[in-house]
Amino acid sequence: MRDDIRIDDLAQPRLTPLQQQAIDACPPVRMDVEEVLSAARAATGLSDFGAGDFRARLALWLRSYDEDKDLTTLGRATLFGECVRYASARLRIEDLIRRHPEIEQVEIDRPIMVAGLPRSGTTHLVNILAADPRLRSTPLWETMEPIPGPDDIGDPDPRHVRTAQMWGAFETMLPLMPAMHEMAPDHVHEDIELQGPDFSSYLPEWLSRPTAWRDHYLATDQTPHYAYAKRVMQALTWLKGPNRWVVKSPPHMENLPALIAVHPKAIVPVTHRDPVAVLQSAITMIAYGDRTRRTRQDLPGLAAWWIDRIEVLLRRCVRDRDAIPEGQSIDILFHEYMADQKATVRRVYALADLEMTPDAEARIDHFLAANPRNKHGRVVYDLIGDFGVDVGALRERFAFYYDRFPVRREAVLGEKS
Repeated sequence: MRDDIRIDDLAQPRLTPLQQQAIDACPPVRMDVEEVLSAARAATGLSDFGAGDFRARLALWLRSYDEDKDLTTLGRATLFGECVRYASARLRIEDLIRRHPEIEQVEIDRPIMVAGLPRSGTTHLVNILAADPRLRSTPLWETMEPIPGPDDIGDPDPRHVRTAQMWGAFETMLPLMPAMHEMAPDHVHEDIELQGPDFSSYLPEWLSRPTAWRDHYLATDQTPHYAYAKRVMQALTWLKGPNRWVVKSPPHMENLPALIAVHPKAIVPVTHRDPVAVLQSAITMIAYGDRTRRTRQDLPGLAAWWIDRIEVLLRRCVRDRDAIPEGQSIDILFHEYMADQKATVRRVYALADLEMTPDAEARIDHFLAANPRNKHGRVVYDLIGDFGVDVGALRERFAFYYDRFPVRREAVLGEKS
């Protein structure tokens, strides 16, 4: 275990030579739809993107990035590269399904779809559950490149190798990131990545301040994009079973009706944590990454953005919580979950009608022993000092959520008792 970690340069980052070199060496990019699609065609040798409605959403992503004037050349190039990655994945998805139309008949059996605020234990929970080999999941390496290319043959899978290299470089660039969110190639990543090739979800908000996209996303029914992600799940199941999945994503909280419309038999555990604790953890992680993505650090502005977004997540969860049938969902309080993780897992297994076999329990125990909380060190957060947030006012703003779910309020550095 490492000592406590205090990141004291969020507002005025002290860039390492490697970080500065990466920013300086990055060539400019043009946020243009055809530039993205041409790069994807060149990367894959394919040309059929399927239904063309995604182009308008891609154009809005790119316009939103262009309007974010504080992005560095590296920040812009990263976002452009993500668009190319998603467009390339879309080409390969369409190609595979065109050659094997039976994919669209693959059954996805009662998926376990974890919802909950970012930083509320969703990642840890889904990784615990994914230790059971009877469940299919979305490891990071597979979400990066869902469909293999013609040369992706071998053991280990070349996509796994590329992801390990990418994450290794990312850790070298931002060495404190694993203490906040580990993303090793085999760790389960968010299934909204499967909506990425359809150019939807709140993915752009984690790497930029895409105002136009955010407003469009929040005003638009996400059911078609959940259906698209299911189609990708069918393709992945066809490539390699089993057909019972365990996935997770925070935006499920604000899209419960869409989720259950597409997956009417889904099992939906919903994690709940003090949103003030969630906020300080999430925005500290984003601000730390922003040192290479942004030319100017506006910490109060970052806090304001995510206070608004977390409020939307919470309000829509409270509003739509009953969209999930009672026998298909449970609420998981973070403090109870952390006090007895095995008990929480057993609750999920019971809800999912999944037997806790000796093999599954042994695998889960092994994962828990290998991944204790704060494995890579404990980050000390300072929501008041770093971001200037009025915590008392914030708790009043979130009172509707505290009233609905009995989460334990977590102490914040500098908060008056």
